[in-house]
Amino acid sequence: MEDIQMDDEERWRDLDLLLTRPGQLVGPGFEPCPELRAFLQSPDCRVLCVGAGGLGCEILKDLALSGVVHIDVIDMDTIDVSNLNRQFLFRMKDVGQPKATVAAERINARVPGVQVIPHFSRIEDQPAEWYRSFAIIILGLDSLEARRYMNSVVCGFLEYDENGQPDLATVKPMVDGGTEGFKGHARVILPGHTPCFECTLWLFPPQTKFPLCTLAETPRSPAHCIEYAHLILWGQVRTGEEFDTDNEEHMKWVYERAAERAKQYGIHGVTFQLTQGVVKNIIPAIASTNAIISAQCVLEALKTLTCFSTGLDNYMMYVGSTGLYTHTAKYEKDPSCPVCSAGVPMEVDPDSTLQQFIDQLRSDAALGKHLSAPSVSYGAINLFAHGVFEAETAPNLTRRMADLVPDDGAVLTVNDKRLRGPMRVRARYSSSMKA
Repeated sequence: MEDIQMDDEERWRDLDLLLTRPGQLVGPGFEPCPELRAFLQSPDCRVLCVGAGGLGCEILKDLALSGVVHIDVIDMDTIDVSNLNRQFLFRMKDVGQPKATVAAERINARVPGVQVIPHFSRIEDQPAEWYRSFAIIILGLDSLEARRYMNSVVCGFLEYDENGQPDLATVKPMVDGGTEGFKGHARVILPGHTPCFECTLWLFPPQTKFPLCTLAETPRSPAHCIEYAHLILWGQVRTGEEFDTDNEEHMKWVYERAAERAKQYGIHGVTFQLTQGVVKNIIPAIASTNAIISAQCVLEALKTLTCFSTGLDNYMMYVGSTGLYTHTAKYEKDPSCPVCSAGVPMEVDPDSTLQQFIDQLRSDAALGKHLSAPSVSYGAINLFAHGVFEAETAPNLTRRMADLVPDDGAVLTVNDKRLRGPMRVRARYSSSMKA
């Protein structure tokens, strides 16, 4: 990627064509004007890229070359030799350095005017208000749990009015991209309007698991030999020592024992790279897939920020294993989603106490599995909260729900250490119970 040195008018000519011309396919409320580029390049338009791996490198490059100036990137990983075949912002001399730091330095050095700020930390270490400061968030993650966490963060900002309609000022847009070999997806999440991550968890297949009896008695593939060394032999030989997937000596030990077992059973194909892939559940990354999905993610981010074109509604999948296939689907919100809905409906006895309501939450088949010691609030009022407010709010536990929450159908906010974000519950006082 060569340094870019040219006149601003020439440099952003193609971008200006998108932002300054009307058309039949523009988004709602689009008004073509040069001020849109000024907004894209202003401090008010900060964009966060979560992840600086194979997809994250592409996203950072695409953002910088698309007119976005103020970019932050967060990643907790350091650069490994195995990253260098596809994560093009890194070099051999960078091995061991934080991905976010090196990626930011490369982009800042190559693209004049761009200001990429790195954050070498876990996403959980940043406060919620930090995430609120960005105009849009783009995910370039390879972890289901990390996606669910970020989903809970942006949905936690969402507020609904008394009619159950989302407050547009509290909607934090997020674009999620993901790749798996020759497959990939891009999706736009507008909390309260499009399905959130929790609404469509069924899209993600369960991780492949092997029966222990097969691993121990009848291995038939390289993966069986590797998992035997990882799951069974490690605990037998190195009792009490926790296996660390990022420890090269640990991984090498598993590889060597797996190779011995494969030789014993006449199985071929056990390699160190495959061992890493099986143990870490890594699907080989394809650079072209990352490039395609990144382009879609950044394009959707630009659409969301400027409305120069109608946005994706709301999920795109790409398959490149047998040619080139793309498909767009409009998935529906789950009206009972505990993360993004206006409130999971729950029938409540108005004469029950707050303690009985909390017990009802914990015994609910759908909600109870997420709760251990819930705190409950109504608007800005803490009805009951663990910790510093426990003594102050404990007397409410014996009060009637109808006295604490006079409005039938009110939305209560439930927090718990097991939850990744607040859960909304719409408490409805049934007529039979009122009677």
